[in-house]
Amino acid sequence: MSRIDETMEFIPVRIAVLTVSDTRSIEEDRSGQVLVDRLTEAGHLLADRKIIRDERAEISAQLRAWIESSDIDVVISTGGTGLTGRDVTVEAHRDVYEKEIDAFGTVFTMVSMAKIGTSAVQSRATGGVAGGTYLFALPGSPGACKDAWDEILARQLDYRHRPCNFVEIMPRLDEHQRRK
Repeated sequence: MSRIDETMEFIPVRIAVLTVSDTRSIEEDRSGQVLVDRLTEAGHLLADRKIIRDERAEISAQLRAWIESSDIDVVISTGGTGLTGRDVTVEAHRDVYEKEIDAFGTVFTMVSMAKIGTSAVQSRATGGVAGGTYLFALPGSPGACKDAWDEILARQLDYRHRPCNFVEIMPRLDEHQRRK
């Protein structure tokens, strides 16, 4: 059964938040703020926060820059996961993934179904790993960001979560790059 082992020490991770939008400013970025509030309340560290336009090459470049930074363990983006022509965040994420976390999108859809019913089919939320960094692309609504954090990421980014979590395998994410 899923649980938090209170006998273990919490390990904060360094998280960057990227909002993908052609129109929002930091002051208007409710979805990004939801993520910032939740990750800091959980005890994690906000490593960086940016807003970037819905441009695939720009999104990929920002993801790569954060992947290369030794100060960032996780990147969470919000926005650009829908079905319209300007929604290119998922493609940008997949441009940089070494491995996709297929079940992340599935679990997010299950959580969304319980909240918004069949409207959940319009999201293309995704997760992956590159350069030892976790990357997650969430929809641009505050509700979707709350759901993803509260129901998935808060647990998987908590080292004390049992039976397993993303934090405990972080040191091994880039082991293939260390082999000679």
